Amino acid sequence: MILDDVPALATVLGPFGAVAGLDLGTKTIGVAVSDTMRSVATPLETIRRTKFTNDAEALEAILNKRDIKAIVLGLPLNMDGSEGPRAQSTRAFARNMARRIDTPITFWDERLSTVAAEQALLQADTSRKRRAEVIDHVAAGYILQGALDRLRHIGAT
Repeated sequence: MILDDVPALATVLGPFGAVAGLDLGTKTIGVAVSDTMRSVATPLETIRRTKFTNDAEALEAILNKRDIKAIVLGLPLNMDGSEGPRAQSTRAFARNMARRIDTPITFWDERLSTVAAEQALLQADTSRKRRAEVIDHVAAGYILQGALDRLRHIGAT
């Protein structure tokens, strides 16, 4: 099931359960997960992409192991808010995943998430090599935390 945005996701989610955030790149998929109360996003790992079937199986293993209730997929919009080829590719990935799993999938505007992750890693005095290893799942954490904050705000109204 693909939902247009986080408010739509809120209508189908129960009150508890972990959510996964994904930063989908051409070579990697950054993965972050939340706690069951959906308060904090924690960067988890980076999956090296090969072909869709292998990528999907790696994601499904994480979803099953952690009992993930929903997926928030970073949507790489252009700075003017329009959708380009990368956003279309992300939507195609979501459609392909939705054919394989019952977990609800939604999108979150990921503009500047990688920039924010890079800044946080620089401030933590992380080496260039280590930044390259973790940037994708740290960016996924920023994507997921934004969605979690939005979910919490929706629940407070």
